[in-house]
Amino acid sequence: MQRLTITLDDETAQGLEEHMAAHGYSNRSEAIRDLLRGPLRDAEVAREPTMPCMAVVSYIYDHRARALSSRLVNAQHEHHALGVATLHTHLDHDLCLEVAVLRGAVSDVQAFAQALTRERGVRFGGTNLLPAPREPAHHHGSAGDAHGAPRGRHRPVD
Repeated sequence: MQRLTITLDDETAQGLEEHMAAHGYSNRSEAIRDLLRGPLRDAEVAREPTMPCMAVVSYIYDHRARALSSRLVNAQHEHHALGVATLHTHLDHDLCLEVAVLRGAVSDVQAFAQALTRERGVRFGGTNLLPAPREPAHHHGSAGDAHGAPRGRHRPVD
């Protein structure tokens, strides 16, 4: 680790202290590290449009808007390779919340997320992009599949 020294004006220092208290930080270094991680992650993702990423896209929409539900579903089907999971819930008589988990290249995921949240009738929308590993590192065992089950010995489905 490297030690850095910074000088903050009184207002910023007070803001840091309030942030630490609100989020349970025990020291300034940890709070500042966490505050820096988000912008550094965002900069990393922005630099490399082909970088694999995970994203959570959330949006609230009026299901009564003309053909909006169909347009959203069609868009998801057209981009099925990016979709990992979708959550849909009814907020009230008119509004729905959808949360889509996406995985793919940054540029593809961003374009699809923007297409969803720009649809006419979508009231609010946001995207959170996170870098994803380039190669899936998902190995538990050595003598079988990625989850350690011996090959050819899976229990048949009843």
